[in-house]
Amino acid sequence: MTSKTNTQKAPVENEKRTISVLGATGSVGQNMVDLLLRSPEKFEVDALSANKNAALLADTAKKVNAKFCVVADDAHYRDLKSALSGTGIEAASGADALIEAGKRPADWVLAAIVGAAGLEPTLNAVRRGAIVALANKECLVCAGDLFVREVEKHQSTLLPVDSEHNAIYQVFDFQHPNRIERIVLTASGGPFKDFTSDQMGSVTPEQAVRHPNWDMGAKISIDSATMMNKGLELIEAYHLFPVEEKQIDIVVHPQSVIHSMVEYIDGSVLAQMGTPDMRTPIAYTLAWPDRIEAPADKLRLEDIKTLTFETPDPDRFPALKLARDALIAGGSAPTVLNAANEVAVKYFLAGRIGFLDIAAIVADCLEKAQFIDINSLDVVFECDQETRQLAESLILKT
Repeated sequence: MTSKTNTQKAPVENEKRTISVLGATGSVGQNMVDLLLRSPEKFEVDALSANKNAALLADTAKKVNAKFCVVADDAHYRDLKSALSGTGIEAASGADALIEAGKRPADWVLAAIVGAAGLEPTLNAVRRGAIVALANKECLVCAGDLFVREVEKHQSTLLPVDSEHNAIYQVFDFQHPNRIERIVLTASGGPFKDFTSDQMGSVTPEQAVRHPNWDMGAKISIDSATMMNKGLELIEAYHLFPVEEKQIDIVVHPQSVIHSMVEYIDGSVLAQMGTPDMRTPIAYTLAWPDRIEAPADKLRLEDIKTLTFETPDPDRFPALKLARDALIAGGSAPTVLNAANEVAVKYFLAGRIGFLDIAAIVADCLEKAQFIDINSLDVVFECDQETRQLAESLILKT
């Protein structure tokens, strides 16, 4: 699937699917591994990667019988090599090895590396025409136009893993996009949905990482608390689906049962629902165009009884407007947004700035940056680094 056309390339029926997992030790990667271990007869694992956690990477590789393992941080290569000794699994490290993992001949690749480090390995999987299950936001936030051009050029298939985009994908009529009125991304509202601005000014990192519904890593949990995650998803949705920016809305839905919706011109609204378990959208992409069993709890609406919805407050959650403005500005603006946010979240988690400072730092960076066209990965990386330096300089002045 691309931004304007739905290029789908189905595998041969009943053929064992070859899998690579880029980002195997994170929450998405480990949920993926859980599914693989439940249906080992359906899949063959080629490559796995991690950033630093060599012990978990090696343990995972042994469980799924992988062929090739990469730890991005060279400092952990010896640990990985030692842990895999005698297994026959090849160990490697560094940026070049991470790129090689994307190039290897798996026909299905989970792109779950967090941050800009996931861009080049994922693009290499795209360029060989693989089916790419995308869980890396930066590919579309930082390099959206460039990324989808590569998907179209190499006839790759792009399947969104994020629960919201996965939900839209399942109910979107790609053959008749002119029949779509709008798409609606749902948001839980995070742990501070009902906090005042004064209350949010004093929250701690420990409070902010406690998401009410989802089990996620620290950075994503903070993004959920500021609602920046929904702003990033807005940008992703623009590149994933053939709609205009004004056709994408966000609605707060605290129960996280309806994962997103598509409204049609006749008034019909199609929604994908389920319990909040990432193994459901991962399973959808893993088996696509078929379906497999997943261990998520079954949805029982009679037990939930009440579903509620509300409009997000732009004053208490300014990240939403920042993201929409960056999308409208185009060029490198979303790259600046993402990089500034990553730096601000890092400093918040370290206790160096307050919760409300996150959006303020992002806004300051967007105001000071000069936006340029994104026509290569080099431009993306340069913009990313310049913005990180700017954000750090602003933080150090506070």
